[in-house]
Amino acid sequence: MATEITREIISTDRAPQAIGTYSQAVKVGNTVYISGQIPLVPDTMEVHEGEFADHVRQVFSNLSAIAEAAGGTLDNFVKVNVFLTDLSNFVTVNEVMAEFFTQPYPARAAVQVAALPKDVQVEADAVMVL
Repeated sequence: MATEITREIISTDRAPQAIGTYSQAVKVGNTVYISGQIPLVPDTMEVHEGEFADHVRQVFSNLSAIAEAAGGTLDNFVKVNVFLTDLSNFVTVNEVMAEFFTQPYPARAAVQVAALPKDVQVEADAVMVL
């Protein structure tokens, strides 16, 4: 007998609206699955201008806004996946993440990919527990 799963869709105008067939986040029980965020500015839905570090900051600002809409903060993150088109930018990702996270840090994976939406250089998704 299948168990029915109750899902709550999380949405905020403080992060970019979904540009495809997905939700910003889905909450199941006390776990929130946050969709991949690229450096889109929520107000304009355009890619953030500036250096790579600025793009990473925008990504984590977007993730933070969604976390807050779900009732948490970045401190509730248990897993982060970072996707980069150039793994040599990983040092910058670490530096920027240190601006947003405190110890104990969430588990993390970082992988190089061939391309990302809107031809950006970085994307990240996360899982958080409330």
